[in-house]
Amino acid sequence: MRQSKRPWRHTFQVAIEGIWYTLRTQRNMQVHIAIMFAVTGLGFALELKRTDWLWIGLCITLVIMAELFNTAVETVVDLVMPDLHPLAKIAKDTAAGAVLVAAVFAVIVGVILLGIPLWKLLVN
Repeated sequence: MRQSKRPWRHTFQVAIEGIWYTLRTQRNMQVHIAIMFAVTGLGFALELKRTDWLWIGLCITLVIMAELFNTAVETVVDLVMPDLHPLAKIAKDTAAGAVLVAAVFAVIVGVILLGIPLWKLLVN
């Protein structure tokens, strides 16, 4: 029988397990995390303003969330449709497309916020 009320710590524990699973098994998530650390370090070095950090944080959050959703969709599709099927492909491709949209947005924001200060630092 399923327990109806779970302790709060269990909620956080299963969420962290999902994040950890994705980080361990998905190469793209590992790349996103590495880029996150690089951008964060560069942002500190360039002394970004508070509003810039909000944009960077939003981009990081969107990309990580998209990758988590993508992993969830791919895993469920693989579970219910282990053989190739056109609808399974569409589900996987659109989930991957969501990651691409978030990542492109993040790159655009990164170029806008980091590009000019980085250029000034390199030129001077």
